[in-house]
Amino acid sequence: MVWLEIVGWAGSLLVIVSLTQARVLRFRVLNLAGAVIATAYNAIVGIWPFAVMNGVIAVIDVYWLFRLHRERHDAQVYGVLEVPADDSVLRHLLDTHAPDIARFHPAFAAGSSDPAGSAAFVVVRGDELVGAVVVRSAGDGVGRVDLDYVTPRYRDFTPGEFVYRDSGVFAAHGFRRLVVDSPSPESRAYLERVGFRSTADGWEREVLAAA
Repeated sequence: MVWLEIVGWAGSLLVIVSLTQARVLRFRVLNLAGAVIATAYNAIVGIWPFAVMNGVIAVIDVYWLFRLHRERHDAQVYGVLEVPADDSVLRHLLDTHAPDIARFHPAFAAGSSDPAGSAAFVVVRGDELVGAVVVRSAGDGVGRVDLDYVTPRYRDFTPGEFVYRDSGVFAAHGFRRLVVDSPSPESRAYLERVGFRSTADGWEREVLAAA
């Protein structure tokens, strides 16, 4: 039947497309969809070795999707390290992803941030760098967030939240308020999740005094 062949090809296409994805969550979702379709197709036409193989792949994808969602807000999985603004590890991250950073943070990529007056943090997952936050002092207790960047692999998650969770790290630098100027529309939901609110002067977040 023609429709069955179309379904089979659709499953194969989804698996192929999934392998082109840099984002780990998107990869798993597309791979799962393709594996489920391929399992059903091969079972219907009686190609059992491929049906079993794709069925096992689907189970593996479900396991990883469950684990990724369970760990996305887990401070035992993600860690935050404060580093000097001119730290070599931070610089490596910025240099490696320079074109991507220029796309989302053109002012920062252009070198408008003053490293000497900035607080910098890198977010890690195990031994992997997954993001960075750089906050520059704007005076009078105001910290301007010049960079809040996540690598493409983890962009479906919000690892920057682990930096904002501990307000003490900002209070230690004398910040009483954090400000984000003109965030992109797609980043506004994220800013709300990490405690920022839209005001007449931009997006702001109060910093609690260190305990």
